This record gives sequence, structure tokens and C-alpha cells, in this order.
Amino acid sequence: MWSTDWLEWLKLFWGFFLANVLGYGGGPASIPLMYNEIVTHFHWLNDTEFSNVLALGNALPGPIATKIAAFVGFDVAGIPGLLIALVATIVPSAVAMIVLLRLLQKYRTSPVVKGLTLLVQPVIAVMMLLLTWQLGEESYTSIGIWQTLAIALVAFWAMQIRKIHPAFVIIAAFAYGAFALPYFM
Repeated sequence: MWSTDWLEWLKLFWGFFLANVLGYGGGPASIPLMYNEIVTHFHWLNDTEFSNVLALGNALPGPIATKIAAFVGFDVAGIPGLLIALVATIVPSAVAMIVLLRLLQKYRTSPVVKGLTLLVQPVIAVMMLLLTWQLGEESYTSIGIWQTLAIALVAFWAMQIRKIHPAFVIIAAFAYGAFALPYFM
């Protein structure tokens, strides 16, 4: 079940380190990168498992990247894997934040710094759109177009129109999937 192989520990460290170092902008930017490492590159989880971890992570308090890292690290290599994945997720970001905040504070009025932060936002938006497409496609193939559209529309209505907290929408989706969806499939 759990691997104690040092190579697997190295893969855990590298996968989470890379996703979080390159994930400029926090969770929204690092989640597609984590997806790429966890599902596509290392195959620690499949699309459905990643969707479930992402949904549950969003429903719980705290940063999502650390919750995903903790789950995957533990699943792959037990307690050592959990610790390695968390260190790879937290330490580089903390060090970079300290260094970059000092630099940004020093050059905050620079047009280069302003341009840098503004121009990376469309890249993050595209990454999130691609991840949404991949997860939506998995849902479509699993439960069909009408169920997928209905759930998406209800979730949109609940969060955007009714201003219901996303955690409650996720819990409702879990309940619907557990108790109602089996009767519609």
C-alpha cells in the first residue's frame, strides 16, 4: 500500500515542489499544476479521485494546496510521504514569499512589477479553464450531459445568485451524488 522507496519520496518532493514553486498566484494557479503532477505525470490519482480530493479540500478550512499534498503524500508513502509533500508545498512558498515581498516592497511603483503581476493573470485564467474543462469532461462521461449541466447550473445559482458558501454547495453535491444520483444512472 505505502511505498517506503526513497525514489518515491523524491518524486513526491519534486512533484509538489514544482507545482507550488511555479504556481504563481496561490491555489488557483497551483491546482492545475498539481493536477498535472498528481494525475498526468505520476499517476498517483485518477481524474475522479483528484476531483473528490479537490472538492473535499475546498470544503475544509485552510489552504487547499496543503490539504491536497497531505492526502496524496499520505496515500503514496504514509506519514513520511505526508511530511515530504507538505514540506515541498510549504517551505518553498514561505521562503519565496519572504524574499519576494521584500523585493516588491522595494520596487512596488515600478511599471515592470505592475506589468508582471497583471500579465500573469490571463495565464492563470487559462490554466483554470483547462482544468475545469478536463474535470467537466470526466463528469460528462460519467453521469451524462444533462446531470452535469443541471449540477453546474444549480452550483452557479447557489454560489453566484444566492451567495451560498462553496463548502455548503460541495456538501450538497456530495449528498446528491451519494443519495440521489444512483437512482438516475
